Amino acid sequence: LASELRSLAGGLTSAPRVYVDANIPCGVVTAMRRELGWDVLFVLDDPALRRAPDRDHFVLALDLGRTLITLDHGFLDDRRFPPGCSPGLIVCSAPDERALMRMIRYADRAIFRASNALQPLRGQKRSLTLDVLAADATCPAPRHT
Repeated sequence: LASELRSLAGGLTSAPRVYVDANIPCGVVTAMRRELGWDVLFVLDDPALRRAPDRDHFVLALDLGRTLITLDHGFLDDRRFPPGCSPGLIVCSAPDERALMRMIRYADRAIFRASNALQPLRGQKRSLTLDVLAADATCPAPRHT
């Protein structure tokens, strides 16, 4: 049933479909939805998912055909979360919400919008850091005024 619903849901929108765990700030989730136009399943919106174990989030994101976005580095453990079984995973390392939003905009441009695939990272994990952003000439550091 999940695979049938995944293909149906994917055809309804061309927006990136993501599964965001509880450690992403609400302001960033709002920007994902409003500024970037993403289809976001945010675990804090569903009381049944709020306290679910990481493994459940990983499996549910895969079942729903959504890329999992988190700040939790535990998802980088390949023994617990094998890349081949990954729904597509982005683990961000940001010192603050402003830097996290830069990473999310980078993911929008360089990962989601650059691909025609519904799940461009399926079977992969990406770790986004400030170093990744610094290496990308199209993602300048914010100006301090």
